[in-house]
Order: sequence, then C-alpha cells, then structure tokens
Amino acid sequence: MKTLVPFVLLLAGTCAGCASHNKALPSAPAASVPPAVIITPDNSISGKVVMYESAGRFVVVNFPAGQMPAMGQILFLYRAGLKTAEIKITGPQGYGNIVADLLTGDVKAGDEVRDK
Repeated sequence: MKTLVPFVLLLAGTCAGCASHNKALPSAPAASVPPAVIITPDNSISGKVVMYESAGRFVVVNFPAGQMPAMGQILFLYRAGLKTAEIKITGPQGYGNIVADLLTGDVKAGDEVRDK
C-alpha cells in the first residue's frame, strides 16, 4: 500500500497538470494578410540624344540593346524633366543608334528620349 500512494499522487499530479494546460488561450488578433503584389514589366522605350544636326533638323539617338523603336514611331525629348521636343524615327540604324527627324521643339545632345 505504501508503494501505491506515491503512484496515485503522481498520477493525480499529472492529470491536474494536463487539465491546467487545456484551458482555452485568449484569442489573438488574426494576422492581417498583405494584399497581393502585382508586378508589371516596364516596356517603355528610353534613350539619349547623341548628336543633333541643326542644318538637316535630325538627331542621332542611342538606345540600350533590345529597345530599338519602330520606324515612323513618334518619341518625345526631355531635358531636366521637361518636354522639349518631338521626333519621328526615320532610320538608318546601327550599333544601338538610330536617326530621327525633328518635328517640333529644341534639342541638345544628352536629352532623354522616351515614348511617353
């Protein structure tokens, strides 16, 4: 009987411990799920004016590899964030450079060329 008493006490203590852990925990606020992020590639064309010929009113524009504009496409020139001119791609093209006619505005070498 003496050996049975410690066993009963051990069993009672174990059950009491289980009962205390089964209490419902206070509900935590649901974690907010961030909205799905949509990533779209920037397919805009961007280049720089390499040279401007005022007598012929044409420019030579350099574009990064894979971003050559189409013949006849109208592009816009920007200097310090301000739109300064419009050009029309006429060609010829070679080595990342292409020739365009000046339609309106003022051009300087280094102006940024964009399609928007």
